Amino acid sequence: MNFITLAASGSSAMGGLFYIAFFGIMFLAMYFIMIRPQRKKQKEEQKMRENLQVGDELITIGGIYGKVISLKEDSIVIQSKSDHSKITIARWAIQQNLTIHDDEPKKK
Repeated sequence: MNFITLAASGSSAMGGLFYIAFFGIMFLAMYFIMIRPQRKKQKEEQKMRENLQVGDELITIGGIYGKVISLKEDSIVIQSKSDHSKITIARWAIQQNLTIHDDEPKKK
């Protein structure tokens, strides 16, 4: 009887290790599929927002096309294309910079 109880306890320990390994592999897969690409995208957006210059044309997250008039630490003044009105927006509200600078490395 002692042999049967030892065999049963050993298989439950192996089952526990299997589940721990399974969840570890699932966490790594989720990291490489979801979290890592999102962080890379956030870093690229932050770099784009930091490298803005006066005169750049951009699109806000609200869909407003404009040209950068002045830069401040947390905000930017843009001039809209449609009626040339000036709008102050937060830096985080910039979706895309439409101006291509020559000093940026070109992607192949």
